[in-house]
Amino acid sequence: MFFASDNWAGAHRSIAERLLAESAGFAPAYGAGDLDKKVEARFCEIFEREVSVFFVATGTAANSLALASVQRPGGITFCHSEAHVIEDECGAPEFFSGSARLMAVDGEAGKIDPARLSAKIANFPEDALRHGRASAVTITQTTEIGTVYSLPEIGEIAAISKRRNLPLHMDGARFVNALVALGVTPAEMTWKRGVDMLSFGGTKNGCWCAEAIVFFNPDQASEMPFIRKRAAQLFSKSRFIAAQFDAYFENNLWLDLARHSNGMADRLRAGIGASNAARLAWPTASNEVFAVVSRSAAKTAEEKGAKFYEWPVPAAAPELVSKNEILIRLVTSFATTEADVDGFLRCLAA
Repeated sequence: MFFASDNWAGAHRSIAERLLAESAGFAPAYGAGDLDKKVEARFCEIFEREVSVFFVATGTAANSLALASVQRPGGITFCHSEAHVIEDECGAPEFFSGSARLMAVDGEAGKIDPARLSAKIANFPEDALRHGRASAVTITQTTEIGTVYSLPEIGEIAAISKRRNLPLHMDGARFVNALVALGVTPAEMTWKRGVDMLSFGGTKNGCWCAEAIVFFNPDQASEMPFIRKRAAQLFSKSRFIAAQFDAYFENNLWLDLARHSNGMADRLRAGIGASNAARLAWPTASNEVFAVVSRSAAKTAEEKGAKFYEWPVPAAAPELVSKNEILIRLVTSFATTEADVDGFLRCLAA
């Protein structure tokens, strides 16, 4: 009953076997091998256009280097107030961009509010020498609280960004979970809605260590080879990241894994929604579920082996949790089983 994070799950067997197969023999290093080129071409097929792809090891590296590539002196990137880049990356985006600032923008359901974004950007005209200048906007898909931006919502944020010629970045650590939740194509959820750069995550969905920065306009990626090398993210044996993505994309494994994890979350949502011992904190659409449970029920579940995180109560909803309750986050993965979900639900009811 491991619901602490999809990062706790291992690697899918097909991906592990592909790594083992690639471990023998020799291949050109630093992304020059046939497998690297094959996977780069596959990214172009998936996104229905020519893209530039840069493999990195972590989501933090993907986000930080993507944002660093579009920063200017005095630059400011606008993000949601609860976004991973501003809350959970230990200043890495600021560090790798030469101290560019992150500016928090509030919004309901974990999403940037368009009106508030417009107002924030307006505070930084191009000639605001002392205050700095707008450089980029980043959104998280899936959001930090398990919600998903709709295509029109992405388009609206993109339109606001384009009015000031600001690149729009998407943090896609759980990109595919949002993709299958919406039932759309990768192209429809990114560049066709105005997204310029994507942090494409594989690690949370069955890979061992595979992330990528995707530029939908290759001309915008001219500095990235140097930025990645300077950040120590250019791997000599990059074929081992390529091998993971090769297995990940084969026969649409990546989509199947996300459908499974989302399906297990649906099972959790249904069970909690019908429970007398717990309730859903808010609607979610991906593989994250947030629930309010009694402290005693949470303790019982933990004693029986369930793993999950107590979650901070949102500042905007202090009434969500009573004195004897806690808010918890439950994350399903490709490795979650129906028995895991049902066992956890029984723990809550005990």
